[in-house]
Amino acid sequence: MKRITILLAEDHAILREGLRSLLNLSGDFEVIAEALDGRQAVELARELRPTVVVMDISMPMLNGFEATRQIVLAAPGTKVLVLSAHCDDEFVARMVAAGAGGYVAKQNSGKLLVRAVKEVAAGNPYFSPLIATRLEAAARKCREDGRPSDSSRRPLTSRQAEVLQRIAEGAANKQVAAELGISIKTVEKHRQQLMHKLDIHDTAGLTRHAIATGVIESSVQLMTA
Repeated sequence: MKRITILLAEDHAILREGLRSLLNLSGDFEVIAEALDGRQAVELARELRPTVVVMDISMPMLNGFEATRQIVLAAPGTKVLVLSAHCDDEFVARMVAAGAGGYVAKQNSGKLLVRAVKEVAAGNPYFSPLIATRLEAAARKCREDGRPSDSSRRPLTSRQAEVLQRIAEGAANKQVAAELGISIKTVEKHRQQLMHKLDIHDTAGLTRHAIATGVIESSVQLMTA
């Protein structure tokens, strides 16, 4: 049987090493690359076309929501399996909307992760049991209420989301412009559009919004406007 190739997108070295050992030991998988941030994950997925990307959500440079969205577009044959400590319904819904094929909590066992990778690689959606139960309950309630089950509307464009993350991480306009290959004036325009769309009036507010919506981790120090 052909081995399932895997790209690990995880910024914590110890966890990444543990995942690599676990997956390689199964005999059915081969971890072919590791990404330390979301932007690197997109680049490696586009270049290597792994069978599955095991994706964390809270990562520097580009979070898992946008990284997944971009990978699905850049490498259509590659599946994304989320492995995250964030298991709130909103996080799950946003990752599914971005194109993820499965979602596993970091609190689950390695055995369950191995099963999830195999299922997602085969094209089958896979969610850890607690998440699957909540998704089914939410879908059932939507059916009973006569409402559509997909309420995951994306208020920001992909580029706006990238700019928001880098602003919240403390990057200056000049640095953001260089990283994204756009002008400083364009970065400033995106910043103003973000503030208008989110009804936020300073950089500290943008940072608080980024933390509240899982774009960056809460350990990021709030900046002053």
